[in-house]
Amino acid sequence: MIVTLTINPAIDRIFSVDRLAFEDRSYINSVGESAGGRGINASRVIHSFGGDTRAVLTSGGDTGKRLEQHLADCGYPTTLVPIRNAIRTNLTITDTHGLTVNLNETGPELSKSEVKSVEEAVSEALKDASWLCLCGSLPPGVPSSFYGKLIAMARKKKVKTLLDADRDPLREGIEQQPTVVTPNQQEAERLLGRTLLTRTHHLEAAAQIRAMGAESVILSLGSRGAIGAFPKGLIEALPPRVDAVCPIGAGDALTAGYTWSFTRHKNQADALRWGVAAGTASAQLPGMNFATLAQVEEIYRNVEIRRVD
Repeated sequence: MIVTLTINPAIDRIFSVDRLAFEDRSYINSVGESAGGRGINASRVIHSFGGDTRAVLTSGGDTGKRLEQHLADCGYPTTLVPIRNAIRTNLTITDTHGLTVNLNETGPELSKSEVKSVEEAVSEALKDASWLCLCGSLPPGVPSSFYGKLIAMARKKKVKTLLDADRDPLREGIEQQPTVVTPNQQEAERLLGRTLLTRTHHLEAAAQIRAMGAESVILSLGSRGAIGAFPKGLIEALPPRVDAVCPIGAGDALTAGYTWSFTRHKNQADALRWGVAAGTASAQLPGMNFATLAQVEEIYRNVEIRRVD
């Protein structure tokens, strides 16, 4: 069982437009709405691959009711933690050339009792878990140390942890030695306080983040693939060149592909290859859509794995 936590879920509204241009009009081609949040997305992909997953998430207000409606037929179990305030709505605008703009609300403020309820729900879910994936931002009222606290809890229960976060929650979570952290380039730059421009920069960054406390690091580089810093060394995963239509959610697909593969074969290099394949395949699809296992397998065959000396 791979348990995901989305403590700050959203209703994602996705607008597909003809083009994004500064100081010029765009025309809307389509509008869609879905249950949003990194952990929810990861569970969706894991389930579609045939994996066993449970999504733990908060829900409140009218937007929470809409979220629950979207998840009613998701096919995998969910644990809903009720909160007083309405969950957020996020806006994504993407054009036919793959340019994307994200406009995210910060989310509702959680009370101390609501934060405690989330912690208790995660503790209960860990009884059947092999992995706990902590995904996305923390809403107001949740201390930045919260993910670190859950990582320590999972370790005591011998459950592996994946941390997919940003800023202070990422920094403080790493200090608790998660099994793997999965920052993208922008998150790594904020964590390290410097710009990453070259391949050498990326390799150094992955190794440096691992030295901060994480057992393993996957530095996601979008169309350039990912770098894995593992106990046995550095590995590059290089995807084939594809036409990216909407990269939103590709990182969530990478998280899902990695954990799904690792639970099956316990091989970090191959899990990285599957993760990059899942992210690359999903980036080819319009809107907030995720590739099927068959589509990912096609990309997987063309992902190159290189060990770095």
